[in-house]
Amino acid sequence: MRGHRVIARNTVLCLGLSQLILWGITYYLIGGFGELIVADLNWSRDAVYGGFAVALVAMGLTSPVVGRAIDRHGGRKVMIAGSLVSALGCAGLALSHDLWSYYLCWIVLGFAMRLTLYDAAFAALARIGGPQARKPMAQITLLGGLASTTFWPIGHILAEYLGWRGAVFVYAGIALATLPLHFALPNDRYEARPVGDTAATPSRPLAVTKRQIVVASALYMIVTASTNFLNAGMSAQMIAILSGLGLAASAAVWISTLRGIGQSAARLCEVMFGQRIHPLTLDVIATAILPFCFIAGLFGGSSAEAAIAFALLYGVGNGLVTITRGTLPLVLFDHRTYGSFVGQLIAPSFLFSAAAPITYAVVMDRFGPQSALYLSAALAAVTLLAAIALKWGFEDKERGKAGLD
Repeated sequence: MRGHRVIARNTVLCLGLSQLILWGITYYLIGGFGELIVADLNWSRDAVYGGFAVALVAMGLTSPVVGRAIDRHGGRKVMIAGSLVSALGCAGLALSHDLWSYYLCWIVLGFAMRLTLYDAAFAALARIGGPQARKPMAQITLLGGLASTTFWPIGHILAEYLGWRGAVFVYAGIALATLPLHFALPNDRYEARPVGDTAATPSRPLAVTKRQIVVASALYMIVTASTNFLNAGMSAQMIAILSGLGLAASAAVWISTLRGIGQSAARLCEVMFGQRIHPLTLDVIATAILPFCFIAGLFGGSSAEAAIAFALLYGVGNGLVTITRGTLPLVLFDHRTYGSFVGQLIAPSFLFSAAAPITYAVVMDRFGPQSALYLSAALAAVTLLAAIALKWGFEDKERGKAGLD
């Protein structure tokens, strides 16, 4: 069925569950098993975490193609393929014994992540619901935000009994379990009702002229690239950072999982009250939290409360900025080309974030975990400035005043 429609609750639930599972078994895989792989294979930390970096490069290189595929064919076919590719990548990783096969499997996982994670799900929702996709975008992140909280402990338990290879094999089976969730997705395309139907008049994009689109795109890319870099670094190294600050390994694991609690709590508040807050304003709020979380982290070695504040606040800030990454394009640009246009905009962010796991590993090895937090705080400050510039440049247009003409 084509035409105007409200996104069904079943669609939101299926996508939310798939995000919970697929984030946990792909993106957060290295954070749970990285140190075990280093110890088992006796490779350098740079080499092991470099696999995740290669996956992020693969995400960036395939991003425009995947975005166009969702615009053309819908999210169902693309995400079904993603479930299969995720299973293949996990199974191959569990079998890898040399560096080339290890990296090849991470390339496969990178492609799988671009086919299945938030950016693919957001594009699928935008294709189905158009401007009405904002709330469903926030809703699917509620479960997705618990991925690290759920799968880091699960992976830890599996690895104790099966080793990291056995645990990743189990992950391959779990990936196949997401197939029914993706088969249940509708393949509809949003079409606005005729102009005379006031019940569904789409809002005009804030960036209309060529200059506005260039400025909005550049600022959006800065925010996305820097927050993706931080997310990649924290996903791979948060446990190691807290351990390096002096926390026991078990304490570092459970405190790191609080990040997921913070993410989902913040996203629940956005679902309940966020419709009153414009995405431009929410983006400033989200990025303003990030510098403070890293400052709190500097005291995490001597204070468990500071470590908890670090994990929770990072979860809150990252949880909200993940939502605005999906909703900002809905108000800034034409929703009809959401998948292909946003796919191009976010491609550099994956390439930039590919350097994060290795950068954090090198910084920690040479200068210590505190330096990694200083680096994070500085990048978070740049992110905040870009978000403020984006709001300042386009908030007047939202009120019907002069914009960037």
